[in-house]
Amino acid sequence: MTSSSHNAWTSVTARRIPPIQCLLTFEALARLRSVTQTAEELCVTPSAVSHRVKQLEQILGARLFGRADFSLTTDGSAYLAHVREGLGALQRFPGASAAPGRRRLKLAVTPTFARVILIPRLRQFTEAYPEIDIALQVSIPLLDVIGEDADLMVRFGAGHYADVEHIELARDIVTPLASPSFIREHGPFERPEDLEGMPLLRSPLEPWRTWFAATGLDMPEPNEGSQFNDIGLMCDAASASMGIALVRHKLGAPWMENGTLVRLFDVDAPSPHAHYLCWKTGIMDRWECSAFAEWLHKAMNS
Repeated sequence: MTSSSHNAWTSVTARRIPPIQCLLTFEALARLRSVTQTAEELCVTPSAVSHRVKQLEQILGARLFGRADFSLTTDGSAYLAHVREGLGALQRFPGASAAPGRRRLKLAVTPTFARVILIPRLRQFTEAYPEIDIALQVSIPLLDVIGEDADLMVRFGAGHYADVEHIELARDIVTPLASPSFIREHGPFERPEDLEGMPLLRSPLEPWRTWFAATGLDMPEPNEGSQFNDIGLMCDAASASMGIALVRHKLGAPWMENGTLVRLFDVDAPSPHAHYLCWKTGIMDRWECSAFAEWLHKAMNS
């Protein structure tokens, strides 16, 4: 190839490659589906986001987004795969270790939160960030069962964590639940006072005194009976008619929806505890950690 033909080929190739900022903006907008959030992530103005997308569409001669909700067109979806592959290749450096371009995020999560809240939503995250591999560990920090070397931790407690940075994910309300067969055998339950003498299932994660105080019931915290360090196990025990469980609405939803547990009263109380996402200082400098934190916070509050 002559020098002139080489220069001509280089010039044509360069003209066909869209500017990197257009590609980064397209990928972010396709993932976040919000001009404002894309602008915040890329530290540019919303108008710059719109301009870059229009510029990219003009270069490609195709529409990438079809509607106001920023859903992708068929061309946009196909091109997004190429863009992510290309951006992933640019992230890889010669001599890097195994699984080039992939990121691993170690997450420690409380058991029932993982099963009821996180797992049903996790596919949304893995589809948006296919290059991030999630390693999930069980953790019960309120009882000092901590996931080892986790990047991010979901804790359930009062939120006074001096050893880590944290954000509140969600609060909930609690109410007594029991199985239909237990209610038939021991009911009817018409007033909170009807709980006196009943087997109350216990957990340090959810003290009964919270609900007692909300109803004006003068009963001490139970110190006898079956005890559980996982709300899901306590729900299973209540479903098996072992007793009455004080359960948060969000975590008890699967049992209430399938009818294995039902509410005894129309009285709720705010839980004294909440779920928090926690991390050690500096962790959020890793983009995969900040991406997961942002996604989880939005998923919990949408």
